[in-house]
Amino acid sequence: MANPQSSLSAEKIAISHRVSRISVSATQAVVMEAAKLRAQGANLVDFGAGEPDFFTPDNIKEAAIRAIRENYSKYTPAAGTMELRKAIVERHAADFGSSYVPAEVIATAGGKQAIFNLICSLVNPGDDVILPVPYWVTFCDCINYAGGHPVMLETREAENFALTAEMVQAALTPRTRLVIVNSPSNPSGAVVPPKEMERILEVTASHGAMLLSDECYCYYLYEQSPYSVGSLPDAKDHLILVGSLSKTYAMTGWRLGFAMAPAPLVSAMLKLQSHSTSNPTSIVQQAGIEALAGPQDSVQQMLQEYRRRREFVVEKLREIPDVSCTLPQGAFYAYPNVSSFLNPQTGSGGKANLAASVNELGGKLLREEGVVVVPGEAFGTREHFRLSYATSMANLEEGLTRLKSFFAKQGD
Repeated sequence: MANPQSSLSAEKIAISHRVSRISVSATQAVVMEAAKLRAQGANLVDFGAGEPDFFTPDNIKEAAIRAIRENYSKYTPAAGTMELRKAIVERHAADFGSSYVPAEVIATAGGKQAIFNLICSLVNPGDDVILPVPYWVTFCDCINYAGGHPVMLETREAENFALTAEMVQAALTPRTRLVIVNSPSNPSGAVVPPKEMERILEVTASHGAMLLSDECYCYYLYEQSPYSVGSLPDAKDHLILVGSLSKTYAMTGWRLGFAMAPAPLVSAMLKLQSHSTSNPTSIVQQAGIEALAGPQDSVQQMLQEYRRRREFVVEKLREIPDVSCTLPQGAFYAYPNVSSFLNPQTGSGGKANLAASVNELGGKLLREEGVVVVPGEAFGTREHFRLSYATSMANLEEGLTRLKSFFAKQGD
C-alpha cells in the first residue's frame, strides 16, 4: 500500500484563508534557526528569545511536585480552578488596588492564548484595531486571523516611542473596535505613564471601543513603580487586562497566563477555549497559585539584575559608531537603530558592505558573528533589531563584543 503521506503535495492542499493571513512567529523562527545552527556546532550568543535566564523559584517548583505526588492530574474547569482565579485577582488587588472577581478572570495556556481568545471573541471581519508601532509580533497576526484591520499607529523613536492619548484619538475611526497597548513594550521597552494610560482609556471608552492592556512586563519598570490601569474604579467596562506568569516568575515553559475582563467577554473567551485547549495544565495551575500567593522576593531580585544589564547593554550599544539606542524604561529589551548600515533604498545610511534590509543584516550577523537578534521588520519597523538582555552578563559581554566587531567591519 502506498504511503498516504506521499499522495498529496503541498500545492494540492487548500489551506484556509484564516491561516493564510498569518505568518510564522518571527521570534519562533529565530529560535528555530538558532537551534539548527547550534546543533551543527555553531558557537552562538542568543539575544533572540524573550525569555528570562533565571530558573523558576524553588517554592513554585515544589508546589508542582506536590501536585504530582497528590495525583492532581484530572481535568479542571476550562477557565481554571476557582482557587487559581482567586489567586490572580488577589495578587492584582494587592499590587494595584483593583477589584476584580473570579467570574471576570480566565486562566490560559500563556498570555498569548489570552490575547488570541480575546481578539477572536471581540473582533469581527472589517473591524479596526489600533496597534502602536513597534508592536509585539503576535498582535498583528491575531488581528489578521480574526479578519480585523490593523490600524498602525506610528510612534517616534526621537520621543522614546512614546504613545499618547492624542495619538490614539487621531487614529480612531467609526469602525474601531479595539485599542491595544503593551506597556512596558516588547520590543522597545517604552512605558506609558499612569496619567497618560488613564487618558488613553478615557478616549477609547468615549468612542465605545475596548482597550486591551497587555501587562506581561508590568513588574519590570526602571523609572516608576508597577501600575495597572485596572486600578481605576470605573475602568472595567471598557478594559481587558492580559497578564502572564512567564516573565514575572521565570515560568515561560510552564505556559500560564490570564485575562481579566467584563464577565460576558470572559464567557465568550471561555466558549472558544473550551473547544480548543480546555483548561491550563492542572499541575501548572497549582504551581501558579504558589507563584501568586507565595513570596514575591524573586521578582525584585530579577528587576535589579535587569536594571544592571540594561545600563551595560545601552552603554555598549551607544559606543558602536553609527548605532543609536533609546533607553528602555521597562521589560528587558534594547531596540537599537542600525539604519546607517542599510542600503539607501531602505535605510538612511550608505556605508560599504551594506545590507538591503534589516532582515539581511540580521542574517549576516548570525552567520558571520554567531549573534542571534530579531530583525525589527517583525515588529513593524525597518531600521532596528531587538536584543534581549534576559541573559547572563558573560553572554552580554561576549555578544556585544561581537556586535562591535561586526559593525566595525561593515563600516570599513
